[in-house]
Amino acid sequence: MLQVVALTLGPVETNAYLIADPQSGDAAVIDPAWDGHLIVAEAQRHGWRIGNIWLTHAHFDHIGGAAAVADSLSPAPPVALHPEDAVLWRMQGGAPLFGFRIDPGPEPTVDLFHGQILRLGSNQIQVRHAPGHTRGHVIFSCAQERIAFCGDVIFQGSIGRTDLPGGDYDQLIESIRMQVLTLPDETRLLSGHGPETTVGVEKRLNPFLH
Repeated sequence: MLQVVALTLGPVETNAYLIADPQSGDAAVIDPAWDGHLIVAEAQRHGWRIGNIWLTHAHFDHIGGAAAVADSLSPAPPVALHPEDAVLWRMQGGAPLFGFRIDPGPEPTVDLFHGQILRLGSNQIQVRHAPGHTRGHVIFSCAQERIAFCGDVIFQGSIGRTDLPGGDYDQLIESIRMQVLTLPDETRLLSGHGPETTVGVEKRLNPFLH
């Protein structure tokens, strides 16, 4: 079983996800967007232990709370990121372009790659490389729970922007077709911004996919 708590944080209302295996109490943070102390407090409220930070990509609004999460925990959890986004991470996720300065937190030490299986208690979570929004963007898919954490690849009725460095529209559409729409229609898509949706709904209604 996988429990999911969504927290909408930061200046552009980014969805951070605290996920846990309630039986073991093992937890991970997907995209600690901002206000890391709030994420840690939520884990403590549930009695969960945060053992990992997993990043869908390295834009500043998805990593802005990583430092505070790490500083609140001992030992600090390792950070996982696709190597293609390492340069973006070192640039504070592009924060200066938007007038922000952030501490990106601990340097990523776990390299994500396509097809990799991450484990959280009894849950297996597959990494799917889905470039187009950034070069190293990944999706975290938990098949047994029919949930996919999509970052900024796809949203309810929309898709990720491709006008920032490393963005590529054609590549993004191909990533959606190969890495999102191939999942079962009932799969819940938990995105980096906005409400959740499903694969089936986006197949039918997303105007960018027709």
